[in-house]
Amino acid sequence: MRIEIMRKFIFGFFTNSLLIAVCYYFFNWLKWGTLILPLSINLTFVLFFFVWLVVALLTKKYVITNKELKIEILSTIALSDLIELIVFGILIKYLRHFENIRFVILYTLLLTSIVELILGYSFAYFKKTTVRQPFYEEHANGFTAKSPVVEPPVYKRKKSPVPDEFYHYPGPIDLHQIIIEETNENTFNFVKDYFTNPHDTLVLSTTTVFNIYNQPREKFKVIINLKRINDIQYINKFFEAINTKLDNTGIFIDWVETYSLKKKRILAEYVVGLNYLVYAFDVIFHRIFPKLPVTKKIYFFLTKGRNRVLSKAETFGRLYSCGFEIIEDLFIDNRLFFVVRKIKEPAFDKNPTYGPLIRLKRIGKNGKIIGVYKLRTMHAYSEYLQGYIHTKNDLQEGGKFKNDFRITTLGRIFRKLWIDELPMLINLIKGDLKFVGVRPLSQHYFNLYSEELQERRLKYKPGLIPPFYADLPKTLDEIMKSEIRYLDSYDKSPIFTDISYFFKAWYNIIFKRARSN
Repeated sequence: MRIEIMRKFIFGFFTNSLLIAVCYYFFNWLKWGTLILPLSINLTFVLFFFVWLVVALLTKKYVITNKELKIEILSTIALSDLIELIVFGILIKYLRHFENIRFVILYTLLLTSIVELILGYSFAYFKKTTVRQPFYEEHANGFTAKSPVVEPPVYKRKKSPVPDEFYHYPGPIDLHQIIIEETNENTFNFVKDYFTNPHDTLVLSTTTVFNIYNQPREKFKVIINLKRINDIQYINKFFEAINTKLDNTGIFIDWVETYSLKKKRILAEYVVGLNYLVYAFDVIFHRIFPKLPVTKKIYFFLTKGRNRVLSKAETFGRLYSCGFEIIEDLFIDNRLFFVVRKIKEPAFDKNPTYGPLIRLKRIGKNGKIIGVYKLRTMHAYSEYLQGYIHTKNDLQEGGKFKNDFRITTLGRIFRKLWIDELPMLINLIKGDLKFVGVRPLSQHYFNLYSEELQERRLKYKPGLIPPFYADLPKTLDEIMKSEIRYLDSYDKSPIFTDISYFFKAWYNIIFKRARSN
């Protein structure tokens, strides 16, 4: 298999390299009227070819596949060419060498794109007559045997601890074989433990909501999906559909390639040096573009949500928001499998905190829910995991959660430098917060307080600088006592108390380097 992939890689690489070189020098000849090129233009071609090569590697444009659908081949080529056009548009604007030959570059990209699309269409058209047809196909009802026109190969069933009643698919196709073909033996050994009754279990390999809602049965006890959720365009809608098809306490199993696993895979696929460059482009396109308002719609239009980057925290947060709780998670062959149980109806959150500037729901004065602005320091959907993190990790010194995997690397830096708190000045101006006061808490953290303190806190407006930084308590009990002391003092002398606590907090932040974890 690796030899076949390498053969196709080399063929695609040299074919495209020849095409790009011919087009480049043809348009250079049209511009300059000669093929004797100045040294600067030769060097520019090397840089042009290098950037083009990196983008092609990232999008795997010249790795010819056996896909039957012409649209999939053409979309890969079109996506790669569009990214090249954007990259070179930026380079033309800011690099002098590229600016001088922008005519050559842009027309080279245009002509090569047209030729590549024609070749890609031709390959898909002629290839489809020789593609081996699979002996089972995916329908809305799951896996079913295909028409007897194509005879399936005969498999010798190995000895397996799985009872015969699991093999209820028509013909020679059995559940064991299907799961192994879609994934591997290790995956089957993991998921088979969750079969309570084969007739109440649905096994799918899909990324579409249609195949969930279109099941003839109304409810299942177990649903297993063998496709990674990275390729699902509307992940929450997919999870919500699964929720509706499960009995109460029903089980759902799927898997995800987290961003750390994807980084590991990319760095292993390419040679040292090039691998980090490819990874950098992947981060920009698959991690940054989907989160920026300007590029978000363009990204999902081009990719249809396929191959998106997801963190463990975002995956679990989405599941919790859609009415599930995590039972088990396990890494199998560079894949993170998760087993979740339905515990409630989905939250149907239409405004999740997904961008760099977030608006967190916090409890304000008189119990009013206010939106506190902050710069993102956690992965998306992390707010739904507070109960999960508290159960798994409990609290550390200072009242924060231990080993909180929801915090990003950049987020830890922001917290050390207080950068993430700056947008809270918006709440100060709006009047949601005052300068010094008790910390605005989430509903989960608020519930950890004693009932007496909960009732008392609701009488006061939260503050931008909490008494925590004046007293530096270490445990939750000490934090509550610190807030009680502040409120007692505030009742006696509001102005003097706030001034006093402000200077204490300022001293601890500057000289004792008190920081948020």
